[in-house]
Amino acid sequence: MTDLRSQLQGLWLPLVTPFRDGELDETSLRRLVRHYADGPVDGLILAATSGEGMTLGIAELERVVALVRVEISESGRYLPICLGLSGASTRKMLDTLDETATWPIDGYLIASPYYLRPSQRGLQQHFSALADHASWPIVLYNIPYRTAVNLTNETLLELAQHPNIVGLKDCCADRAQSIDLLRRRPAGFRVLTGEDAQYYEALGDGADGAILLSAHIETETFASVRTLLREGNRDAASARWESIAELTRLLFAEPSPAPAKYWLARTGLIERAEVRLPMVEVGAELAARLDAEMERRREASPQAA
Repeated sequence: MTDLRSQLQGLWLPLVTPFRDGELDETSLRRLVRHYADGPVDGLILAATSGEGMTLGIAELERVVALVRVEISESGRYLPICLGLSGASTRKMLDTLDETATWPIDGYLIASPYYLRPSQRGLQQHFSALADHASWPIVLYNIPYRTAVNLTNETLLELAQHPNIVGLKDCCADRAQSIDLLRRRPAGFRVLTGEDAQYYEALGDGADGAILLSAHIETETFASVRTLLREGNRDAASARWESIAELTRLLFAEPSPAPAKYWLARTGLIERAEVRLPMVEVGAELAARLDAEMERRREASPQAA
């Protein structure tokens, strides 16, 4: 295992979980991992929103982690893995941390408690309790439009002092808040954007990288945007971003990860676009739009998609 704090930068992929007839599609999962391990991805998030983690049982979660770790090991490179967790009960989350303590992961991505809308003091105590207990480092996940509660920067800065809290997936949807946090964060506290459509501006504001569902597609292009910005080649970076910016909107035209799974199935990386209820596969109109975009990209570049 590696030091997650130093690894938490660049382009991370929140890997989709492929299904077949209601069960985990292990063959497609292995194929996905081999494909992305051979590319410019810096880390994987398993069983988060994109991985439909809330629909997976604990045995399925463990199986996903085990399969992914084996495939990464056989790829000849090391990719860090974070396991996505969410829950509204601190006690139940502590139990889950115990159940996963010996799994071959590098850390956790943990969202704020949903539905209950705790106070900032409650959020601070919740995450501190988890960080005190966890066997692996924690990356916080602030996504108020899903959880109905926002981690304020004051709370985040308090939590950033905890030695077992190493970073943040930032989906606060408030650029001013994000910029303020980037300016005030302590040294070594990593911030990665999770807002696909704001990837370019977040990097320009100083984010350390991104966790992007859209990077399942055109992975090399997404990675090159950051590389070019770090090299100071802003014009080239902007041009690359413009070539994929619309893709980030198309892949969220219906609830994620259904559009991405449709694309991956059509291009052969997974066998089926199947999702688990209450998620449903994309409708006919969006499917046609996705097909047209795939064709357009194929015509523009035979290596695309």
